[in-house]
Amino acid sequence: MRVILANPRGFCAGVNMAIDCVDQVLALRGPPVYVYHEIVHNRHVVNRFERKGVTFVDDIHDVPAGGVVVYSAHGISPTVRQAARQRNLIEVDATCPLVTKVHVEVIRYARDGYTILFIGHRNHDEAVGTVGEAPNNVIVVESPEEVQALDLKDTGKLAFVTQTTLSVSEASRTIAALKAKFPNIRYPAKEDICYATTNRQAAVTDLAEQADVVLVVGSQNSSNSKRLVETAKEQGKPGYLIDDETELEATWLAEVSTVLVTAGASAPDDLVQALLERLRDEFGGVVETYTLVEEDVSFELPKSVKRLLVLN
Repeated sequence: MRVILANPRGFCAGVNMAIDCVDQVLALRGPPVYVYHEIVHNRHVVNRFERKGVTFVDDIHDVPAGGVVVYSAHGISPTVRQAARQRNLIEVDATCPLVTKVHVEVIRYARDGYTILFIGHRNHDEAVGTVGEAPNNVIVVESPEEVQALDLKDTGKLAFVTQTTLSVSEASRTIAALKAKFPNIRYPAKEDICYATTNRQAAVTDLAEQADVVLVVGSQNSSNSKRLVETAKEQGKPGYLIDDETELEATWLAEVSTVLVTAGASAPDDLVQALLERLRDEFGGVVETYTLVEEDVSFELPKSVKRLLVLN
């Protein structure tokens, strides 16, 4: 069996930075360390941190007063920050800078009196945090159909932004619908979908034609990982999202000669390597790596971690 290993895949700069934040806080303060929401959407990453003494919470009031809280890579709303400060929490902000960019866009548009259409999945942590910047100004739209259903009284000052982890093709269809319905709508000069999401989807698009099936390593609550499966299906190839090699079903590979393997931006590479090992051992897999673009993006640790160094 031929196994095509897509590159780039796996951890992006934002995920690396967020995980490094938690590691640094553990090293400086020791457990318990609290993280608001999952630091990244990956079951293995979360479980590994839990074993080190990290507690993940969905309510900021579950963090003991005066404790340390790390905000996840997906960003949070101002109301969460306010509640944290009322509880005298020591805040470490691991929000991805590319998510912060979208927050800043929303704040700017809202300040200028715009109604903002947020293209994304309304229950995703990133969407909740971004909408929270200006809840009276933001409307979430998930699809072209929702765009068509919009009935806005005032379209004179209208703008859109997007979730960073969307399917490029999915977002493009919704953006096209918005531009067609609201020709004067404004939008950021630089697109919001992050470089890593775009690169990983482009790799699947380019390489899927050589494969019979696509395996994506990532968790079910990972938006960008699910989008990779959708990208495979858009190319007419079956795609499966698995947390690790134990979830691989042999029936998926029946009469398959070529498999494409990739990973979402929050999936550790050791999980990919374990999958490749199983493909070699059980299916005679011969791995070929194809690199479509070299990624050299990195983000520095946030100032909040550096302040913690001083406090310590």
